[in-house]
Amino acid sequence: MKLCSIAAVAVLALATVAAHAQSQGNVGLYFNPVAIRVSNSNADAGPYAFLGQNSTSQVFYGYGFGGYYDFLHSQSGKLSAGFDIRESDLHANNAMLRSFLAGARVSAKPFSRPFKPYAQISLGLGTTKAPSSTIHISKFDYTLYAGVDYTLQKHIDFRVVEIGYGSLTTISSADVGGGNTLYVPASNQVSFSSGLVFRF
Repeated sequence: MKLCSIAAVAVLALATVAAHAQSQGNVGLYFNPVAIRVSNSNADAGPYAFLGQNSTSQVFYGYGFGGYYDFLHSQSGKLSAGFDIRESDLHANNAMLRSFLAGARVSAKPFSRPFKPYAQISLGLGTTKAPSSTIHISKFDYTLYAGVDYTLQKHIDFRVVEIGYGSLTTISSADVGGGNTLYVPASNQVSFSSGLVFRF
């Protein structure tokens, strides 16, 4: 099953949860632009070089969508916990990077103004395709996220910024072509995103 189909089902499930939520603001849905800098210590010189021939970094641009459900709340109402499900689709230099992640999140309301910082750890699958190939591979993917939402209206937040750091083993000439190609370790990913969150 394609990652898009899985993500669509996950977002639909979150929307159903939103309809049954006991208190407002427990569920948030988002669709935001994303930029990810992918870097590796070893350059791939083979035909399946994900970052490009002899390149050690590349910035990918695209979008991410998903949602969260905070179902645990402190007595003071200043701390909440729940889960987040998301998918992203990014491209650079004719290469493709897609991910489907699910994880646990914690959010807080420590200030009198409506700033709500949050942090989460997400695990899932990352799928990559090299610029000059149609072959896709999927590997374990993880990302740590931290961000800040700002309440604009009762049901709308502005995601001021979200920063992520993670790791993914991308497609490489060593994995696909074999031979004497230099081993390419897992790549580091640093992501940036901003946009709107619709709360229910």
